Amino acid sequence: MRRAFIMVQDVVMVLVAVALSLSLSRSDLSFGALSYEGLATWASIVVISHLLFRYSGLYTTVWRFASTPDFFNILKSCAILTLTLYAASLVVRFVQPVAGLNERQFIVFFLVSFTIISGPRLFYRFLRDGASWGILSRKSDNSWTKRALFVGRLGEADLIIRFTRTAQPADYSIAGIMATERGAPLGTRIQGVPVVATRPRLVDVLEDYATGTKSLDLLIFGSGAEHEIEEYTELVRVARHGDITVVQFSGLSQLEQQGKLVLDAVEMETILRRPTVPSDIERIGAFVGRKRVLVTGGAGSIGRTLVKRSLELGAEAVLVADNSEFGIFQLSQYIDEKHHERLKVRIVDVADRRQITRVVTEFRPDIIFHAAALKHVPLLEENWDSAIQTNVFGTLVCAEVAAKCGVPQFVMVSSDKAVDPTSVLGMTKRAAEQIVSALHGAPASEPGGRRSATKFIAVRFGNVFGSNGSVATIFQAQIEAGGPVTITDRRMTRYFMTVAEAVDLVIMSAADAASRQGGDDYAVYMLDMGKPVPILEVAETMIRMSGQNPYTDIPIRFTGIRPGEKLHETLHGEDEELVELGISKIFGLSTDVVEWSDVQAALTELQQAMKSQDKASSLAVLAGLDRAKRARGSAPPDVIPKTAGRAT
Repeated sequence: MRRAFIMVQDVVMVLVAVALSLSLSRSDLSFGALSYEGLATWASIVVISHLLFRYSGLYTTVWRFASTPDFFNILKSCAILTLTLYAASLVVRFVQPVAGLNERQFIVFFLVSFTIISGPRLFYRFLRDGASWGILSRKSDNSWTKRALFVGRLGEADLIIRFTRTAQPADYSIAGIMATERGAPLGTRIQGVPVVATRPRLVDVLEDYATGTKSLDLLIFGSGAEHEIEEYTELVRVARHGDITVVQFSGLSQLEQQGKLVLDAVEMETILRRPTVPSDIERIGAFVGRKRVLVTGGAGSIGRTLVKRSLELGAEAVLVADNSEFGIFQLSQYIDEKHHERLKVRIVDVADRRQITRVVTEFRPDIIFHAAALKHVPLLEENWDSAIQTNVFGTLVCAEVAAKCGVPQFVMVSSDKAVDPTSVLGMTKRAAEQIVSALHGAPASEPGGRRSATKFIAVRFGNVFGSNGSVATIFQAQIEAGGPVTITDRRMTRYFMTVAEAVDLVIMSAADAASRQGGDDYAVYMLDMGKPVPILEVAETMIRMSGQNPYTDIPIRFTGIRPGEKLHETLHGEDEELVELGISKIFGLSTDVVEWSDVQAALTELQQAMKSQDKASSLAVLAGLDRAKRARGSAPPDVIPKTAGRAT
């Protein structure tokens, strides 16, 4: 209806332009306006102008969001219409002379038609963008919209100001611009909004707003501001301290006639300014798409993100195997409803061979992501037997069942704790890696002697932001409780990565492994985590983000290193060689491998130690597996020897 009204309005304006051009040029046509010739002329002009305007795209623009190119399009369309009508008049006058027509009328027609066709659109934009519209659209409770400052580039400021003004209802308005470009003109205006600050005085100006001299409700950062502004963390601290909500612009969406800014909350990973890696969506989508995916530990932090990402990438079905009923319930709230029909869940223990065999046999997965594990270092020092049962024997059961059932891909999520382990967690993750590495080189045979085609790999990386029990979640709870924030040692560092980035790189590692054959493949992949981050810096930053000051508002207490903890983690050992794969942030690890026969012998000994609840003997067996051993003699009858090729 709206578009039809605009179309009718335009042809009426064209007829008005014809009449005005004749009147202003004082021309008298040789035929009457309501004669047969006159009516035929007006009808022809209506048809020609309508078809031309449609072809030029005048009716595909949402005029609330129109810009200079859209008004130039009107100018171009009016010029073409004028030339078309002039050419038609020449043809008509060649066949039958018409008095009262000359070039002067067409020049006037062009100017008048452009003015009266663009005028209503320009006036509409003025109403929507100008202060008059704000007055007309004031809320019924007589309250104004929230005031916001924008921090970023002037080009983005222009876009954001326009969209905030056209949004209905208007939630907030931009009161000022803090320009990040050096040398930006202070005091100038973008669509009437002043540039109130430039570098290096961004923090000082924001403090002026935050301390109450000028009211402010919202601080909007431009995209990529965390990498461009050295004062980014301090700006967030000042805003939070002044009870100012902090968000970041990440793009815009336009649905039907509505424009909408996409504003994301500023999270911890953004504050620490660790650059993320753009995902190769095409490659990981091709790997996961139309596949059946099983995720053990799918209710955990890494697991649920693997589940969600697999569904987003077009997996045919995803099955979650986890022993946490509440975790599975939370997962159902985390996954979009549109994916629920492709999501299946099973409450199982990964160390229970009967349960895992039934799940794999019934679901028939193409890929198993093995993310199930116990991971809290101090807790597992006391509960060492549970750690061994889940992390070691759970991995063994899942891997052997995958081989027996012929699952094409088995991917274990590992940890940097597995490198030169000093804790129960590290020893169990190291043993799990060696199980996967040994099966990678010498998979067990299936009934009937057929070699398993399962590709086994492990992917090793460090900590992830926001995972269950991570320092970020612990610190957040301590800050909300008023402190103190506890840190074991002020020198402690850790590697950090976002959950979403880690999951995409795990899938990319699996996709790379699937494309490799023979001696050119790797059993263990390692993610490049960047530089390690001091834990003390994480705590101080999070306290500032909460709008408080470390040591004064929120105390920080150092408690001493706990059993099993290291000051600094490493991602690979001295005996492991990093291999460039041509994939950003992913390496292959070339290392010696424990033979499958040695793994079987060690696990048998470990089971005996577990039965007698002998912690020292159990850890000694795990420590014995810490160094790779060359194959000794021939393998047992039920073991297929390792294929020729380099150790990986």
